[in-house]
Amino acid sequence: MADTLGPYPQFRLNFEQQGKRAKELLKAARAGEPEALSRFRSPPRLAEAQYLIARELRFDSWASLKRHIGEMTLAYEAMNASVLDGDLRTLHIRCGHDLQASLKEAGFSGDYCVDIYPYIIGPVREGLGYLEQRARHIVDCYGDQFDPPLEYEGQLRGLEDKERELHDSADYQRVVLWFEHDVTDQLSLIHLLGHYARHRRPLRLELVNIGDFPGAGRFSGLGELPPEALRMLWKTRKPVSAAQLRLGLDAWRALVDPDPRPLAAIMRGNTPALPLLAPALHRHLRELPSAANGLSLTEELALTLMAEPPPDWGGSVNLGKIYRTLHRSLDPLPGQGDLHVRDRVLNMEGASARVFERRTGVGPDGKSQPPWTDLLSITELGRAVLKGDADFMSLTPPNRWVGGVQIGAGMPDWRWNDKARSAVRLDS
Repeated sequence: MADTLGPYPQFRLNFEQQGKRAKELLKAARAGEPEALSRFRSPPRLAEAQYLIARELRFDSWASLKRHIGEMTLAYEAMNASVLDGDLRTLHIRCGHDLQASLKEAGFSGDYCVDIYPYIIGPVREGLGYLEQRARHIVDCYGDQFDPPLEYEGQLRGLEDKERELHDSADYQRVVLWFEHDVTDQLSLIHLLGHYARHRRPLRLELVNIGDFPGAGRFSGLGELPPEALRMLWKTRKPVSAAQLRLGLDAWRALVDPDPRPLAAIMRGNTPALPLLAPALHRHLRELPSAANGLSLTEELALTLMAEPPPDWGGSVNLGKIYRTLHRSLDPLPGQGDLHVRDRVLNMEGASARVFERRTGVGPDGKSQPPWTDLLSITELGRAVLKGDADFMSLTPPNRWVGGVQIGAGMPDWRWNDKARSAVRLDS
């Protein structure tokens, strides 16, 4: 397969092309090009050049790269030859629509269900009125992004339909959960596991839960994989265990708790039944106000980029650049959507004093696309907050949610101490 085949070039590798890359690297090193030469630990040889190319794509060895390409090629050739889930009436559940088309293309015939509520940005509570609260949040945060704008009644009906759909999923012979390592996915996963721990389950409940897939410099999520990769991952699925159901339910109950300490305790336990969960819970808890300066991690990273923009930005900072940089490199566990970052950054404008200023700007095409192209500049107060000389929460920013924890005026003053990996309440 050629690297440029279809819309997934970064994970569709051609062995001959990778061999050519290794030879080009070797040639450059032997010609004395500093960047190429610095990658070799000994006099440049082809075997080491091949190893370096393999490691660049996150394989253990050149042989592993070759074997992987062979397996991907076989999976690609089989996409139209066999239906993988045709033996049982199957439902695939995912926290977004990103796999819906590619699963069909890969040769899956089962139905598809989306658990799409943004647990990552809340509110996440249970009990009387929780669906109404969630519907109101969706309309308030995202309603103006659609034409026509989202309406409360329609969102509430949609959430009620999703609840019924989840209960009805037990009628399938097999339900397969498709998830990755980021916060968005892992919070959705514990929601589903918590549901199945308490309610009727299908005859077979299975899980694909991955933190990596080789073939590119970085793996961000299942949605960037080509269909043949999903066929390969089908072989890795495992039945959901009793331990995973218990942990999912415990973590879900802790997530909806207005006290973040139970969730922090689960995170510190390293979640052995679901190894990808603990890092995701850690990243989630870092959205609590910091004990050092009152900023969530997203807020702190955004202000840091305003204070010290990368050299290639030319001194111009906008929300689009912040989102892309968080997603590609700066966020320790990326996975927030663009609207999540937008809300978390622009929410700071509602404080009693400005930590950054915003004015109209234009993108590379010369067009203005607010708020993404608006120019952002940190204020002196913002710099003081970053240093810990001022506390952001003292500026009474608008209320926000971190799971079941409501942050803001009149609410308990929960803070996150990352060094101690614990939540503390300053007003108790």
